[in-house]
Amino acid sequence: MWNNWAGDQACTPAHFAQPASVDEVRDTVRESARQGRGVRVVGAGHSFGDNVLTSGTLLSLDRLSGVLGVDREAGTVRVAAGTRLHELNRLLDGHGLALANLGDIDSQSVAGAISTATHGTGRNLGNLATFVQDVELVTAQGDVLQASAAGRDVLEAARVSVGALGVITAYTLKVVPSFTLHGVQEPAALDETLERLDDHVDGNDHFEFFSFPHSGTVLAKRTNRVDGPVPGRGTSTTGRLRSYLEGELLENTALDLVCRLGRARPGLIPRLNRLATDLITPTSRTGTSHEVLVSKRSVRFTETEWALPREACAEALTEMRRLVTSRRLDVNFPFEVRFVAGDGESLLSPAYGRESCYIAAHMYRGMPWQEFFTAVQDVALSYGGRPHWGKRHSLSADRLSGLYPRWDDFQRVRRELDPDGLFANDHVRRIFGA
Repeated sequence: MWNNWAGDQACTPAHFAQPASVDEVRDTVRESARQGRGVRVVGAGHSFGDNVLTSGTLLSLDRLSGVLGVDREAGTVRVAAGTRLHELNRLLDGHGLALANLGDIDSQSVAGAISTATHGTGRNLGNLATFVQDVELVTAQGDVLQASAAGRDVLEAARVSVGALGVITAYTLKVVPSFTLHGVQEPAALDETLERLDDHVDGNDHFEFFSFPHSGTVLAKRTNRVDGPVPGRGTSTTGRLRSYLEGELLENTALDLVCRLGRARPGLIPRLNRLATDLITPTSRTGTSHEVLVSKRSVRFTETEWALPREACAEALTEMRRLVTSRRLDVNFPFEVRFVAGDGESLLSPAYGRESCYIAAHMYRGMPWQEFFTAVQDVALSYGGRPHWGKRHSLSADRLSGLYPRWDDFQRVRRELDPDGLFANDHVRRIFGA
């Protein structure tokens, strides 16, 4: 039996494959098609929906890992699709290179993160799919396809495909020279944060904030490039202790304890949320980009996330917070708010064609999430929101088709590459149709 990271999605496939080469991927795809078994691909299992569940063939990318080539003149790297982001960051660092932006979790596979349009924060920085220069994938016929050679529409569809076009085996990614970031996180008043939102977003390379229901204080994070060489790798005992206290003890252990108590005693959640924000203390960190952008996340939860037009952020968040109070929903996890550049090159990017604000809502493991997530979804849709493809939502093709200007172009590419739906499961059939 396979389980996702959150532990709330599971399946028992008829066949589990871990190919170590593109030829082995081709053999697995062809044999699955001959046997009449659908194929779904799994990376780190960090999606929260039923994206990869199958009773057919579950194909793991774990053995397709590593940097396959570096082109310094072009500023690109070729990377195997199963490479974990934390491993890619380490390998790029060894070449004096980096991705221009990252999310705050680095446990995902490259393919899983890119195919669902995973993102960081930064108004001038796009989601991970915007770094993609080419995609290598194995089609339903067992052919190896270079997306760029197949036409612009194929490449633009393959950047964010939710695994519906084929088995992605490698990417060519745009990279930048390694750079140093200085990050500060500190408590701030929610009202002031929303009133001066444009100043915060436009005045920092990266800006995001976390907002607990029932509290008027947020955790604001500002991160900016700084001049000078990348710091050395040596870390003092004092530095390691401080990193543990700030990252593990306060952000994970204390949060987990607060959430556990809230799950056991829901009536205490408003006070616990205010206590959580009272514990926030200003901290700062300087280091290589991935060291500063990435945070350890050991508390288990499930999540829904929506990309809204940036200008809708304050009103939408205020309405979502109000719903928690008016409906007396037991929510003991914060909203996370980030900002992303528009994406004009990925047909199914939630940020397609517009600068976007992402609002994520979470629910601690073991707590009912359906009513809360449905309420958040309703608010997001009222502002033209689009769901994050790796998070929970209940939309189907008939509703999703109206949210993406080039939906029909993606569907045409899908029909060409997978005419019989070999890479479909219940999730794919729901979001894209049969």
